[in-house]
Amino acid sequence: MIVKEEFLSKLRRYFSLNLYEVKIWTALLSRGVSTAGELSDIANVPRSRSYDVLESLEKKGFVIMKLGKPIKYIAVPPKEVVERVKKNIKTDSETSIKNLDSLKNTEVIDELNSLHTQGVELVEPADLSGSLRGRHNLYNHLEMTIRGAEKTVSIMTTSQGFLRKVEGLSDVFKALKKRGVKVRIAAPSNKETEHASKELAGIAEVRQTNAKARFVVVDGKEIVFMIMDDAEIHPTYDIGIWINSPFFSNAIENLFEAAWKSMKEVKVKAK
Repeated sequence: MIVKEEFLSKLRRYFSLNLYEVKIWTALLSRGVSTAGELSDIANVPRSRSYDVLESLEKKGFVIMKLGKPIKYIAVPPKEVVERVKKNIKTDSETSIKNLDSLKNTEVIDELNSLHTQGVELVEPADLSGSLRGRHNLYNHLEMTIRGAEKTVSIMTTSQGFLRKVEGLSDVFKALKKRGVKVRIAAPSNKETEHASKELAGIAEVRQTNAKARFVVVDGKEIVFMIMDDAEIHPTYDIGIWINSPFFSNAIENLFEAAWKSMKEVKVKAK
C-alpha cells in the first residue's frame, strides 16, 4: 500500500494522530479487516509497536477489535470516526475549561499572580513591549489589553478591521460599557460596515474616517499598533507592536483626539 506523505500529514493534523497511527489506520481502511501482523507489514510499522498502536486507535474509536484467534481488527467507517473525534474533542475541551475555571479562586492562581507581580516590578517600563505575529495572537493580546481598560479605549482601524473587532470583541465592549469605560472607534463607513455599526449602537461611539491606520490605545497608557495593511497581507503574516509606554501612548491619544473632533459621527439606531 502506497499512501502519499502529504496525505498522511493531513490526517495527522486533522485527527491528532502520530505517524504510526495514521499508517496503521490507513492500512486497515484499505483492508477492512486485518490482523496486527498483516497491518504491520502493509504499513511498514514495527511489529513490536503495532499492537500498542491498534490499542490506541481502539480507545480513540477508529477501530474495533474482533474476538477470536488470531485477533483481527475492523475499520470503523471514516464518517463515523469524524463524529467520534468531534465528540471527544468537545468533551475534552469542556473538561479542560472546567478545570481552568476551577483555578480562579485557588492558591495556584494567587501564587502565579504573585510571581508575575514580583517579576514585573523588576522590569524597566521601556522593556514592557513586544511584537505580535499572526492575527490570532494579535487579537488575543488586543482582547486582554482592552479588557483591562479603566477609562478609555480609542481605536482606529480599517473597514475589515472594524468587522473583525465587532465579531470578536463585542462582548468585551459590552462589559466595558457596563463599567463606564468610554470606547471610541474610528473606521471607514460603508454598506459593508453598516451592520457592524448597528451592533455597537449604545455600546461604543463610532465615527467615520478614511485614514489608513490600525491602532488601539488603552487609557492613554498602552498602545497596540499594526504595521501592515490588512488588505494586502495574509492573516498569518499580520504583525502588531505592543508598547506599554504612557508617554508614547498619550501622544498618540492626543493625535487621535484632535482627529476625532473633525470626524463625522456614524448614526444608527440602537438595537
